[in-house]
Amino acid sequence: MTVTETDAADVAAEPDVCASVEAPRIRPGGQTHYTISEVAAACGLSAHTLRWYERIGLMPHVDRSHTGQRRFTDRDLEWLGLVAKLRLTGMPVADMVRYAELVREGEHTFPDRHALLVATREDVRRRIAELRETLAVLDYKIDMYAALRPPENTERTA
Repeated sequence: MTVTETDAADVAAEPDVCASVEAPRIRPGGQTHYTISEVAAACGLSAHTLRWYERIGLMPHVDRSHTGQRRFTDRDLEWLGLVAKLRLTGMPVADMVRYAELVREGEHTFPDRHALLVATREDVRRRIAELRETLAVLDYKIDMYAALRPPENTERTA
């Protein structure tokens, strides 16, 4: 079970949340480990943020080289793709950490994960509705001002 798998009904109804994650890169010799700077560049996050994610439990355990350097995997990149989507939903960091903990605890937490994601989806839908109402007001005001604008003078004075 990977962190990107979801309930079968959600998969059929919604696009893959990690679809925007870049395909794994083939490294020389088949190596699929990435340095923190490579991951930071690929994800648009700072190395500091990646370390913080690991420290607060948002990132699963990241392997280390024999010299102590972090060695991220393709799976870590997929997870960061999901985290980026959760951030865009406005999910609080505490809820993202809770979700990560539930994933690490195993399959018996599916109901709790499902509930957390359903609640987040409802928050997103509420915000989308609010934004649509706001957009309608803006469109109305823009149209009103466009209608009141005097016609441009097409004749030029010599």
